Amino acid sequence: MHSRPPAWDAQVTFCYTTDFEATTHFYESLLELPLALDQGACRIYRVRDGAFIGVCRRDVAPESDGIILTLVSDDVDGWYARLEARGVVFEKPPAFNPKFNIYHCFLRDPNGYLIEIQRFDDPAWKAHGDG
Repeated sequence: MHSRPPAWDAQVTFCYTTDFEATTHFYESLLELPLALDQGACRIYRVRDGAFIGVCRRDVAPESDGIILTLVSDDVDGWYARLEARGVVFEKPPAFNPKFNIYHCFLRDPNGYLIEIQRFDDPAWKAHGDG
């Protein structure tokens, strides 16, 4: 007989930075993520219930290529306008991607991490109850 696995309580994606002040300003003031926990050398920001982004100070930051932090919102255009008005430079303005049935834009944080702001237009996403 198979038992159910234990439940996951939360998900945290950690990013590393050599410029802690600029990075924490970006996540706190520009993306307006609430601070969930300040550990001194790491700050963890709440994206929504159970989903977090952690920013940790390092003397040498690892490569940021290959990682995309995706923030899901029904109002991609609203976030684009809000962040652009605050001086954020976007790599790609909002556009529809028919291959994945999403609407999204891209920017980078002060460390070069690629951030995608995305809306799922696929009804199957909403059917899972969390989208």
